[in-house]
Amino acid sequence: MKLKSSAVITGIGGYVPDSILSNSDLEKMVDTNSEWIVSRTGIKERRILTDKTLATSDMATWAIKNLLDSTKVSPEEIDCVIIATSTPDHLLLSTASIVCDKVGMPNAWATDVNAACSGFLYAYTLGSSLVEGGRYKKVIVVGADQNSAIINYKDRNTCILFGDGAGAVLIEPATDGTGLIDSVFKTEGKGREHLLVPGGGSKVPATAESVAANKHFIHQDGRVVFKAAINGMTDTCKAVLERNDMTIDDINWLIPHQANYRIIHAVGDHLGLPAERVKVNIERYGNTTAATIPLCLWDFKDDFKHNDNMILTAFGAGFSWGATLLKWGKLRTA
Repeated sequence: MKLKSSAVITGIGGYVPDSILSNSDLEKMVDTNSEWIVSRTGIKERRILTDKTLATSDMATWAIKNLLDSTKVSPEEIDCVIIATSTPDHLLLSTASIVCDKVGMPNAWATDVNAACSGFLYAYTLGSSLVEGGRYKKVIVVGADQNSAIINYKDRNTCILFGDGAGAVLIEPATDGTGLIDSVFKTEGKGREHLLVPGGGSKVPATAESVAANKHFIHQDGRVVFKAAINGMTDTCKAVLERNDMTIDDINWLIPHQANYRIIHAVGDHLGLPAERVKVNIERYGNTTAATIPLCLWDFKDDFKHNDNMILTAFGAGFSWGATLLKWGKLRTA
């Protein structure tokens, strides 16, 4: 009997800029201090793409090249590229199309997904569906954001949180029972006013007035987002477990969006998951939006074993949130 093909991650790549923006650096820029930042967010430093000739597409390109080098897969073999980003190089033109050119993937079609911090999860499920359908054999999904391009470094409420980076995964067919099992996603458009960049789109086009009013930077109601993130991530993690007749005891690893250490800790506690089974790297990168989950996979890939059960969960602007359940497969080796 032919086994149903699932979609499994077979390769991981990542990239973070060399330039480090530490809490001590921020102390010189805004009215804040390192002890307060660490106690409230868990962040000690973040990476910033300081070269003004570079953009999100460059970080995504380097993450993909890192992935291809580690797996020895040729760029010509890639069928599709999906990039999750809230900071595209340009309006109208997809960042994914730029990346295909920069990497040299002539046989891949490409598109962007914008779901803010939930973007990678959404894109990962879409990419996996393409593989599960049997039409595509090798799909790359990237989470990449240059948050420094939309941060007001005079706003201490947001500038302490965000960094730049990119993470990429290769998805291929599998018949050994590993791969993506299920996802539970939610969207609530009424939450949009609490986390957004007001200017730059069709509703508030760029003008001298919109620039002067700081409309092109991230605006966030931290208290509202904090509470909604904990509830949303916890609820969808429980829902995806229940839907698949599993309990938290069946889960080896939780890979949460790295928005705030207190949010991560609260979600783990609400689920009853010991801290040692929750992956955290926010102290080094801050919130890299769509890149946080793939960067966690990249950082901790050596800890994951074949057949480990994992939940990936995120919450972002929109509001958008959800949880994805998967069984870890085997990574290609060079």
